[in-house]
Amino acid sequence: MKSVLFRLLAAVLAMAACFAGALAWFAHRPIALAASPLDFTIEPGSSMRQVARQLVDAGIDVQPVALEVLARVTRRANAIKAGSYEVEAGLTPLALLAKLTRGDVSQAELAIIEGWNFRQLRAALDRHPDLRHDSAGLSDAELLARIGSTASHPEGLFFPDTYLFSRRSSDLDVLRRAHRHMLEVLDREWARRAGGLPYKTPYQALTMASIVEKETGQAADRPMVASVFVNRLNSGMLLQTDPTVIYGLGEAFDGNLRKRDLLADTVYNTYTRPGLPPTPIALPGVAALRAALHPPATDYLYFVARGDGSSEFSRTLDEHNRAVAQYIRKRNP
Repeated sequence: MKSVLFRLLAAVLAMAACFAGALAWFAHRPIALAASPLDFTIEPGSSMRQVARQLVDAGIDVQPVALEVLARVTRRANAIKAGSYEVEAGLTPLALLAKLTRGDVSQAELAIIEGWNFRQLRAALDRHPDLRHDSAGLSDAELLARIGSTASHPEGLFFPDTYLFSRRSSDLDVLRRAHRHMLEVLDREWARRAGGLPYKTPYQALTMASIVEKETGQAADRPMVASVFVNRLNSGMLLQTDPTVIYGLGEAFDGNLRKRDLLADTVYNTYTRPGLPPTPIALPGVAALRAALHPPATDYLYFVARGDGSSEFSRTLDEHNRAVAQYIRKRNP
């Protein structure tokens, strides 16, 4: 009886040794890839068995059962992190599991540019090859609801910055982050605002910042441009700023602002309506926000572009008319 048990134990040990040897050979053997580098995505909520199948479907020539066994033996089966990954030739199954448990995801990026309007932002999202386009077909109102915003209009509500994300992330996730970032920055800057400003709400400050963003060719001019518009609001003058009129024209604007456009009354025409327009007209950056909330004390009421990106500021209409003659009429004789 002892002899039988001994032989049985020896057989079990031999099998275990063979199994361990085979598993070790598998763990350290380079994996063949359909391409190098190769991108693939692990879907959220996937079991280890599903992960193994997703890897094979992506072009990673690994034996799914063996990989699952290796993951369980090394206690990594329940630690796989969802996301997009990039692997190259020479990777072993053990190194692959280590990468998946570290969450060493490959990232893409989207730059949201200061001065863009929301239509331009949506277009950039729609053409980005590494995003999942979950916002396609949604109205602006539906999109805002999907990202948890209570706003009724999307313009100006997304902070210009470069956003990193895993490939195949939802475009709604990027928008949600950009929206949350804008609210955080706006709340912070509003709390630090100067006194005596003509804004009743942070949203009005955001609207002014968007105008400053669109009216400024050089960063150094932002505070001065803001001071002109604040002085105009405080004195009851019309803002008379072209970018608001252009925004009101929408896709009908062909690049040429005409006198009839300045005379046609819309809610965004600051030549015909007093005060700020009803919404922002673009995505302002933090510099424009700070200019709108901390304008320098000046008595300037006018400015005109010099043609080099900078502006000439004037206190009186006579000064302004002379500046217009100097900088505009010379360019358009």
